[in-house]
Amino acid sequence: MSLKKDKIIGVVIIFILCFIFHFVYELIPSKITSIFFPVNESIWEHMKLIFTSVVVYGIIDYIILNKFKIKYNNFLTALFISAFTIIPIFLIIYLPFYHKIGPKMFLNIGVMLISIIIVEIINYYILKSKACNCEIISLSLIIICYIILGYLTFHPIKNYLFFDTEKEKYGINNYNV
Repeated sequence: MSLKKDKIIGVVIIFILCFIFHFVYELIPSKITSIFFPVNESIWEHMKLIFTSVVVYGIIDYIILNKFKIKYNNFLTALFISAFTIIPIFLIIYLPFYHKIGPKMFLNIGVMLISIIIVEIINYYILKSKACNCEIISLSLIIICYIILGYLTFHPIKNYLFFDTEKEKYGINNYNV
């Protein structure tokens, strides 16, 4: 298997993980699952969903890369950059449509797929580049991102990104935990 094939598989697996992870908090509501999985239908919570899907696939990808002895560099750096950049990529593509037509499931899914493809391409090029020795920093940044994601789940900013239009509520504070 080549790194390119691995990235194509990555697009498919991340896409599937997004669907599975969408329902984890509903099935297992707890403070722990609320940090990693969406607690409502807000745009922000879907960013957490995509971030977590990329990170979980990163763990799977690490196993695949080593099992098939695929050469790579900068694994954690590629993982952090992919997981982090998928959020602004998604928002840049999604928000103009959201403001014109409102929340639409097929729009969410389409933009999610496009965003996953873009970050897997970015991931490919980072894994192919020379080693940068940023692995510890990247792991630390992934942990910091989850601290921020968790904090904002319990203390959401009062703007439309954090607003659940279905239940007309913000964050988890108004939900049972």
